Amino acid sequence: MSKKYSVFLTVLFCGFLGLMVTANALTPDRDFSEVENRALAQRPALSWKAVRSGEFMSNYETYTTDQFAGRDGWTAAKAYMEKAVGKQENNGVYFCDDSTLISRFEEPDQKRLENNIKYVSQFAEKAGVPVSFGLIPTQAYVWADRLPQGAPNYDQSQVYSAVTGALADKVTLADPLWTTLPAHKDQPIFYRTDHHWTSLGAYYGYAALGQALGYEPLPLETYTKTTVSTEFYGTVFSSSGVRWVKPDEMDIYVPEEGITVTSHTYDSKGNPVEEPRQLYDESYLAKKDKYSMFLGGQQSLGVVKTGNTDKPKLLLIRDSYSDSLVPFLTPHFSEIHLMDFRYCKLSPSQYIQDNGIDQALVLYSVPNFCSDANLLWIGR
Repeated sequence: MSKKYSVFLTVLFCGFLGLMVTANALTPDRDFSEVENRALAQRPALSWKAVRSGEFMSNYETYTTDQFAGRDGWTAAKAYMEKAVGKQENNGVYFCDDSTLISRFEEPDQKRLENNIKYVSQFAEKAGVPVSFGLIPTQAYVWADRLPQGAPNYDQSQVYSAVTGALADKVTLADPLWTTLPAHKDQPIFYRTDHHWTSLGAYYGYAALGQALGYEPLPLETYTKTTVSTEFYGTVFSSSGVRWVKPDEMDIYVPEEGITVTSHTYDSKGNPVEEPRQLYDESYLAKKDKYSMFLGGQQSLGVVKTGNTDKPKLLLIRDSYSDSLVPFLTPHFSEIHLMDFRYCKLSPSQYIQDNGIDQALVLYSVPNFCSDANLLWIGR
């Protein structure tokens, strides 16, 4: 390599670095990424304590990664390059058959898993009402045959075995989830670009929960399917960087007439606030976060009233999979109370007493149950 060519490459490289530094300096920080559907890290506050502990540099690295100029384009370019060189994964997401993206499921932290099982057991002892428990297997288990050959993928059934072995004499287990969902794996029961189940998958989940919750599920033929969007790209699409797969369709089955939804929060002074919601908030269909159409998205405590005053009241301690499940439950309960411990820190056993709850269901997807650090609140 000649000296002139070496100088040229050095100047070119330094020019590129200078361009990127300038672009990063001139580009305003963003609060939220529409593509990734998440809040972005903001510039951390500088303090001696944070510097000494190493927290400042760790947070600043996250900040610069999130606020890097052209981040969305660079993420997509990386995914294209990974595919071009024959790789079948990017950012923990596998490029699978049938235009499907599946998040890798890794062996869970056994200590956290044991603790979360213990917290559910504590809740069952304190609840004072019948408690059911369900684990939802995800795409990585049900659609394992779509994964690239030899792709590392921890077996979710091992989590199921550990949980059922520890809780069998404490709660009523919704075991049919682990046979019903795989039995329908050839149907679109999960989104291809998102980690949630579709409304069809939620229906089969609802049917599988019937035995544990004491209702006879309505036949699928009872419902009329309505497609509300053909342009849904979910969270797995966002994190993968992949931009070559086709979008998902979103469907609903259950009419919302006669159903009211109320979200309970607190204002800045700690006063309770009631916010009206809907079973289906169609305003979200014009946004990237289309899944929040179900119940209006995240909420710490929600109450769904159905008008079926002769039916029992259900407390559902859950993750976001339940957002699309709840419509199917409405014929069988007078009220469905939804607790999400990512945001709600109330004592569920006390809440049961205060609100005349008749039975409780703890329902999580396997990855969320394994990783949730907030379940300690359930045993209060």
